[in-house]
Amino acid sequence: MRTVFFGSSRFSVAPLRALRESLSCVVTKKAKPKGRGYLLSDNEVKEEALRLGLPLFEITSFKDETARQIAELRPDLLVVASFGLIIPRWFLDAPSVGAVNVHPSLLPRYRGPAPMQWAIWNGEKETGITFITMSERMDAGNIIYQERVAVDPDEDAHGLSERLSLRVAELLPNTVKQIELRGLEEGRVQKEEEATYTPMITKELGKIDWGSGATEIDRQVKALVEWPTAYTTLDGKLLKIFETRVDGPGGENIDGGLVVDAGREGIRVSTSSGLVTLKEVQFEGRKKMSGYQFSMGYRGLVGRKLL
Repeated sequence: MRTVFFGSSRFSVAPLRALRESLSCVVTKKAKPKGRGYLLSDNEVKEEALRLGLPLFEITSFKDETARQIAELRPDLLVVASFGLIIPRWFLDAPSVGAVNVHPSLLPRYRGPAPMQWAIWNGEKETGITFITMSERMDAGNIIYQERVAVDPDEDAHGLSERLSLRVAELLPNTVKQIELRGLEEGRVQKEEEATYTPMITKELGKIDWGSGATEIDRQVKALVEWPTAYTTLDGKLLKIFETRVDGPGGENIDGGLVVDAGREGIRVSTSSGLVTLKEVQFEGRKKMSGYQFSMGYRGLVGRKLL
């Protein structure tokens, strides 16, 4: 069976590796120039496909001639895991068997581009993995497999993504094998009335509102740890925050964003409800470091306001 794998993020790498023996080729989003030098940076799927010696196609859109060339390979099955582009109907009709999409949520909840980040930010106690048959509508295909996964309250988006990616890698080879033996089952229709949608993550979402509560800010930091990273300003300079801890009561009736203490546990900051401890930070122009290391090198930190 000619199977084509579509993926563009770190989440895609473990599933790609797991399916390597059964793949005809790999398709990934072409890198966009970034940084001051506008240099191209290969994504991890491309790097892994080249390392494994798999044929690789890069596309920016399904209007590319390359997309036509992939369709002309007459694939039997498409497997899509965090690809980043909507696959149009004409391309979904190309494979003889069909197309399967991997989505890291309990569909129909958390459709869209950022299910893991929003599950953490919303304080969900569980999420999941869902395999669906693909349709033109985003994440709306029939469910062919689903399992629930608990979310650790101390887990950030990076850790959750790694864990779900490895679980998908365990499940996919047998799924593809069963499809080859029995065909692609029709699956269970999603209940549209239960559908929820996740907004795109933007850089602006990283700005911390210190008028929020400690729990809300802690979830924001965990959700955005990979990108864009939660941030604030200190004395007019950018301070990125990579790790926090809710530090119980004590922030009430104090201006949000006030540094009330700093020590070996980190930098304690007031919020509208409780204190949050900054465990790992990166100040503008400096390397990432623990909150304690930063506080030791920043004179007069206690009593300053984060904005």
